[in-house]
Amino acid sequence: MNTFGQLYRLTSFGESHGEAIGGVIDGIPSGFEIDLEEIQSQLDRRRPGQSAIVTGRRESDRVRILSGIFEGRTLGTPIGFIIDNSDHHSNDYEAMRHCFRPSHADFTYQAKYGLRDHRGGGRSSARETATRVVAGAFARQILSHHGITVNAFTSQVGPIILNKDFHDIDFSMTETNAVRCPDSPTAARMEDLIKTVKAEGDTIGGVVSCVIKGVPVGLGEPVFGKLHARLAEAMMSINAAKGFDYGNGFEGASLRGSETIDKFISREGHIHTATNNSGGIQGGISNGEDIYFRVAFKPVATLLRQVETVNDLGEPTILKARGRHDPCVVARAVPVVEAMAAMVILDALLIDRARSQRR
Repeated sequence: MNTFGQLYRLTSFGESHGEAIGGVIDGIPSGFEIDLEEIQSQLDRRRPGQSAIVTGRRESDRVRILSGIFEGRTLGTPIGFIIDNSDHHSNDYEAMRHCFRPSHADFTYQAKYGLRDHRGGGRSSARETATRVVAGAFARQILSHHGITVNAFTSQVGPIILNKDFHDIDFSMTETNAVRCPDSPTAARMEDLIKTVKAEGDTIGGVVSCVIKGVPVGLGEPVFGKLHARLAEAMMSINAAKGFDYGNGFEGASLRGSETIDKFISREGHIHTATNNSGGIQGGISNGEDIYFRVAFKPVATLLRQVETVNDLGEPTILKARGRHDPCVVARAVPVVEAMAAMVILDALLIDRARSQRR
């Protein structure tokens, strides 16, 4: 399961401290003009070492396109790419060779495969998400031709919550601060909290919210291919993701149906909903309204303090982690959430177009 998608597919490869990570994008339509600088700019948003509240690992994360692009346009053939790993400090992880870090994938990978790459988590590292950002950046450029935009932002860090309706948010403000919260006063409080937690050798969780605009009516499949289920699968495949909801989500569980139904109205000759508690998806199919969802991320499991654990013989031991780690993942998760959302929507769009051509 290193491949994601049905018609628009990404197969990723590589480990955190290997020579490189990379991927193959298949199913991309031909003839689209691609801005490769924009692909790189999206990757730069996820890049480590960009602020005081993220990991200090410094990777240039320059993507090299190997195939599938000719004279600036997609050929419709597989797009192969790699991203070199250069700033990995493997010796920082030597103490973890025989120890299982609590709440990490160390034990489960060892149990499943019989061996593991302990350096930076190997394949289980969030370093792999850089490949998703590349594939998502290609998808976003194609979606833009259809008037579809994807915007994610940090809406919560620990107990600090951005209490704004997404209609009132200026998405251009998201990139104006390190935490990627489009509200300056809230962002400042979030950053202060992350710095405090980091100084204590601890970590903290948060929430990334995402809004997809311009999605046509009819994307998504009945029963097992529901659009919100595919979005949930995509988001829950991201490292440290612990929860997903869309529309009024879990908050709707405490309300009555009379408070949550979205009444239909006619506006400019088209059917719309007066409210959007459904989050732009009804019956697993897009209804033409804005798609809105949230992804909850746990605190990073690597603490820069002593923790009790066991080694690979089951013997109790004390682990003091070294290395460079994020005290909070949400800021760097924002472009990953956008990328996965773009891949899901483009895939659903291609499936819908393929069905229409068969009619």
